[in-house]
Amino acid sequence: MQQMEENKQDRQHMGGTKQRDFSSGKMWKIITAQAVPLTVAQLVQLLYNIVDRLYIGHLPEVGPLALTGVGVTFPITTLILAFANLFGTGGAPLFSIARGAKNEDKAHVIMGNVFTMILIASMVIMSFCMILRVPMLYLFGASDATIVYAESYLRIYLFGVLFSMIVTGMNGFISALGFPRTAMWTTVIGAVLNLILDPIFIFGLSMGVEGAATATVISQCVSAVWVMHFLIAGKTDLTLRLSCMKLKGRVVLDVIGLGVSGFMQQATNCVVQIVCNVTLQNYGGDLYVGIMTIINSIREIASLPVTGISSGGQPVLGYNYGAKQPERVKEGIRFMALMGVAYTALMWLVIELFPSAFIRIFSDDAQTIAYGIHAVRLYFLGFVFMSLQFMGQSTFVGLGKAKRAVFFSILRKIVIVVPLTIALPMLAGLGTDGVFLAEPISNLIGGLACFVTMYVTLYRKL
Repeated sequence: MQQMEENKQDRQHMGGTKQRDFSSGKMWKIITAQAVPLTVAQLVQLLYNIVDRLYIGHLPEVGPLALTGVGVTFPITTLILAFANLFGTGGAPLFSIARGAKNEDKAHVIMGNVFTMILIASMVIMSFCMILRVPMLYLFGASDATIVYAESYLRIYLFGVLFSMIVTGMNGFISALGFPRTAMWTTVIGAVLNLILDPIFIFGLSMGVEGAATATVISQCVSAVWVMHFLIAGKTDLTLRLSCMKLKGRVVLDVIGLGVSGFMQQATNCVVQIVCNVTLQNYGGDLYVGIMTIINSIREIASLPVTGISSGGQPVLGYNYGAKQPERVKEGIRFMALMGVAYTALMWLVIELFPSAFIRIFSDDAQTIAYGIHAVRLYFLGFVFMSLQFMGQSTFVGLGKAKRAVFFSILRKIVIVVPLTIALPMLAGLGTDGVFLAEPISNLIGGLACFVTMYVTLYRKL
């Protein structure tokens, strides 16, 4: 009877109940049920930009330069994602904790305030970046040969800032409500549309990089409509209400305080991208900026299951923490850590053995492939330690320990990666190799420091 009841509870977690209870059933099943569709959703989300790069990198004659130009826009698109994460990763865990504590009024207010903050931030960011886009692109590593492609792409992409931030910032609430499959469809719909529109606009209408950006904006708009329809249409007991959108100081501060971790993860990525692009431009020129664009794309794909596990586990850990179930929280942390380490170790081996296969996805340029193989192998040396960083920080965020998560974001990216990216190329004639070596060194030091601190200060005291 007990086993039958347990199986029934597991089915309820993964099925179609109106509002899901994460405090019973097997933790590994609940986290997996959350993580798998989220991983698929994040993979599909990447198609927005990955498909753009895939087509752009294979444009006749101008492919390598066009791909490099799009790569120079990464710091700006990453900054947009950082602000979406500031509100989304700050609001969704607090929303889960409020649900676990059965405080639905507070949960409504959190969701409404996050949406308002996204509206305000998107308008400010779009206006600022539109005005300063050209000097910003030169500052971030564009050359006279690549600025035309970078500016053409970014000018159109900025019109979709609001849609992008709604998808990234609000989709987490759908998952936190226990509907990861619906959250997955948010990105599936947009990405499939992008996959269809990209060749039409890029090649059929001969729009090049402008066509790629246009397809992306249209696709993000459709995804944003899907998210808003679900949150407003009353499919759950907790919906987005106009009466809860008026900003409340305490809620805003709490959301930003917890979301700073997600913001810093992306904002520090932005800083690292800028430093890498500028340093590579100085030591290797447009060729190596283009190689880094490809490496960033490979890393985004390779790290998806880890981010899926951490994103799927956060609301589950937060719910059980709010429901005062410490043993279940510890069980969830153990499962997430084991899966993260096992996957990244396997993925590191695959990338080290077949680097050219990954590069050819984005470019068939012989020079890019020849120089890129060595760069890829250097960059992914410490990939397995990256999972420790993800698991440590996701646990801190899921349990509302924002300051610790922020500290380790800054430690790895700003204190370790940036100085190494600048210093290593000057040491022993490393040149561009020094830029690619900075990542595995930071993964080793930062990942171990973050995970060990989480284990000692949080896990053992639950």
